[in-house]
Parts: sequence; C-alpha cells; structure tokens
Amino acid sequence: MLDVGAGEGIYRPYAAHLEYLAQDLAEYDGKGNGKGLQTDSWDTSSIDIKCDLLDIPEDRRFDAVLCSEVLEHVPDPVAALTKISRLVKPGGVLILSAPFISMTHFAPYHYATGFSRYFYEFHLNKLGYEIVRIDPNGNYFDLVGQEVFTAVDVAKNYRSSPRSIVTKIVDRVLLATSQLIRKWMQRQGRKFPASTELGCFGWNVVARRVSSDR
Repeated sequence: MLDVGAGEGIYRPYAAHLEYLAQDLAEYDGKGNGKGLQTDSWDTSSIDIKCDLLDIPEDRRFDAVLCSEVLEHVPDPVAALTKISRLVKPGGVLILSAPFISMTHFAPYHYATGFSRYFYEFHLNKLGYEIVRIDPNGNYFDLVGQEVFTAVDVAKNYRSSPRSIVTKIVDRVLLATSQLIRKWMQRQGRKFPASTELGCFGWNVVARRVSSDR
C-alpha cells in the first residue's frame, strides 16, 4: 500500500500486515502561515518518500493507494488524482477521502474547500476506474450542527479586545444554545439521511482500476 500525503502516518499501525510506504511533501510544520486552523505541531519524520505528489516515482505500482484528506491541499486536484491513479495496479484499489466543505486549514497549503461525489464519479470513470462504494460521512444536518456549535469559539479567536462581563454572559448563553441546536440537528440528521445530497462532512470512496492503459 502507498499512503499518499500521509502526514504524520496515522494509518501506518493499521497496515502493519502490509508492505506500507508513506509519501508526503513534508513541508508543513504545524504552524503554516498562522492563518485559519493550524495544528501547532506536525511530525513527518516517519515519511518514506518525501517529494511533491506529482513527483512520486512511477517505477512500481501498488495493490492499494490511499489518499485521505489530501486533495484539498494540492494546487491541482485533478492532476493529483490522475497521477495517483497511475500508481495502482490493474485490479487494484484506490481509496479516497476529502472534505465536502472545509474551513481554511494547514494554510498556505489549502487550495480547495471540498469535493462532491460527482467529482469522484466523473474523474474516476475517465481514469478507468469503477467505484466499488462511495459513502457519505455525516449529512447536511450534521454539517450545519457542527458549524453552529463551533461559531462561539471562532468568535473568541477573532475578538480583538478583552471580553466584558456582558460579553462573557452572552457567550455562555450562545454556547448553551448552540449545544441544543447541535443536538436538534443530530436528530434531524437521523430522520433525514438523504440530506447528504445537500451536504456532508465528506465522501469516502473505494474504486477499482479496471483499465490498464490510462
């Protein structure tokens, strides 16, 4: 298995029974440019192949290629998908996930806010793949509930002056209210799973390579 854009290599322990290789650009340090959401620290010391995604050597193909939460971090996601599709053996599988909607994170390495299921269906078909399964992570109500819940914290992060007593009280009320809204949204999500057609956290895709000449 080749793990493309492996970052800190969180999937390595789950692939101990495989010949597992991790690739990453290995330039992100956790702080980035200080904009949006950052991790503060980021350890890529376990990466086996340090290079740009488009420069991965093509001297071998893999039974499986994993590319999880990476496509939003490459300047040209179609070129990236085309590249990694060539690294899969005929009959092998390509495992993909990326946000449907995402806030700015890992900046400046953030180039797309997300991808719909139609992105995968269109491009994977052109690249000679059949989709084995495509599953939503959450749905519209889960997505909106999460963003409402985090809005108070976002406001705190961007507030330039110290909070007054009144502001602190309002924040507590809004936080409690957002928790209630999130729980309501979760209940709606269970009632209306088909709302994934409007939005979700992202799509998880498994596709099999059926063509050997692309």
